[in-house]
Amino acid sequence: MTKLFERPHSLIENFELLRPILAAHGPEILQTVREKAFQDFERVGIPTIRDEEFKYVSLRLLQDGKFAPAYGATVDRRQLETAVLGNLDAITVVFVNGEFAPELSSAHALPKGVFVGTLENGFLAHEATILEHLGKHANLTGKLGTTNDERFVSLNTAFLGEGAFVYVPKGVVLEKPVQVIFLSRADHGPFVAYPRVLIVLEQAAQAKVIETYVGLDGVYFTNAVTEAVLGKDANLEHTKVQVETDDSVHIANLSTTQEGGSVYTSNNVSFGSRIARNDVNVSLIGEFTETWLNGVTVGKGDQVVDNHTRIDHAKPNCNSFEVYKSILADRATGVFNGKIFVYEDAQKTDAKQTNQGLLLSPNATFNTKPQLEIFADDVKCTHGATVGQLRDDALFYLRARGIPRQQAQAILVYAFAAEVLEKITVKDARTALEAILFSKIGETEDLPEAIEA
Repeated sequence: MTKLFERPHSLIENFELLRPILAAHGPEILQTVREKAFQDFERVGIPTIRDEEFKYVSLRLLQDGKFAPAYGATVDRRQLETAVLGNLDAITVVFVNGEFAPELSSAHALPKGVFVGTLENGFLAHEATILEHLGKHANLTGKLGTTNDERFVSLNTAFLGEGAFVYVPKGVVLEKPVQVIFLSRADHGPFVAYPRVLIVLEQAAQAKVIETYVGLDGVYFTNAVTEAVLGKDANLEHTKVQVETDDSVHIANLSTTQEGGSVYTSNNVSFGSRIARNDVNVSLIGEFTETWLNGVTVGKGDQVVDNHTRIDHAKPNCNSFEVYKSILADRATGVFNGKIFVYEDAQKTDAKQTNQGLLLSPNATFNTKPQLEIFADDVKCTHGATVGQLRDDALFYLRARGIPRQQAQAILVYAFAAEVLEKITVKDARTALEAILFSKIGETEDLPEAIEA
C-alpha cells in the first residue's frame, strides 16, 4: 500500500473542493458512487514502482505535481480541424479540458433510437440504461488474478461529471463512425481532467467508435475511463488514439464486456505523453464471441509507454487474437503486460497473443511479460514475444535502390506497424495515423545505422 504525504495530495484536495459541484451532475445516487470511489483511491493513493502493476513506471510526476481542477480553455474550429483526426467525417462529440464543447461538436441525423452525446443529456432519455452499466464493467472484483489494481478507475469515478454516451439499440447498424474528441490545453497552469465514456450496443447492433485524445499545449494529467458493452451478436470497432503533449501524463482504462456471438475489435494507438499508461480489459461472458486487440505505440525522447491488456475467457467456444507492437527510439521505455485467463468452464477456447518491440536506439528499453493462466484442458492458447532492431539486409535493399537512410528506416518502421494500423477500417483515420507515424519517426533525436537483430 502506498503511503500518502502528510498533507493531502492535490488529487485528493480537489475532491473536497469539487464535491458540491460534482453532486449537480447526474442523479443523486451517483454521489454515493463517487464517495465510495474516492475512499477506495484515498486508501491506496498514487502507486510507486513497489506496486506490482506499476513496477516499470515511475509516477513521480503525479506525486510531485500540483494539478488543479480542469478549467475552461478557448479552442476554435480551425484548431480542432488541424488537430489529429479533427476533420474526420464522423458524428463528433468534443470536450475541451473535460468540458463539453457544443460549438465544436457536430449535428447529425441519427437512426431512430440511437443516442450520441453527453452523459448529462443521456440521463434524460436513457437513465436506466446508464445506471445499469456505468461503473459496472471497469471492475475486476471477483475475477481471477491477485494483482488487480483499479486505483485510477476509482479516481476517475470519484470525479465523474461530464462524459460521453453512445447508445445503439437492438438491430441498428450505425453507418457513419462516431468520434469522441478530448482536447487539452493547459495555458493557465497544470490541471487534471477525468474523461468518461460509456458505449452500449444492444443485441445485433453495429458501430465504429473513435476515441481521440489530443494535447494542444502545456502540462496536465488525463485520467480516462471507457466502458463498452456488447449485447448478443453485436459488433463494435473501437479505435483509441492518444497524441497528447510531451509534458502530459495519460492514464486510461478501457473495459469491455461481450455477450454471446459478439465481435469486438480494439485498435489502440499511442503516440504522445511523457508517460502513457493503457489498461485494456475484456470480459467474455457469452459463448462464441470473437475479440481482436490491436495496439501500436511509438515512444521517443524520454517517453514511457506502458500497455497492460487482460482477457477473461469465462465461457466456452470463444476466440481472441491479440497483436501489440511497440516502436521505441532515443531513451524511451516501453512496457507490455498481456494477461489471458481461461476459466474452468471455458473449454474450446482459442487465444493467440503476439507482442513485438522494435528498438531504434541502443538506449531504448522494452519490458515484456506475457501471462497465461489456464484452468481448462481443451483449449488452444499461444503467446509470443520478440524484441529486436531493424535488419541490415532490409535496410541495404532499400538504400541500394536510391532511398535515403532515414526514409528507408521510416518505411521499415511503417511496415512493422502496418499489421495493426491496417485493422482500422475507417480509411481517413487510418491514413491520418500513418502520416503521424512517419512524422514521429522523423522527429527522433537519432536513428543510428541498423544493427542486425
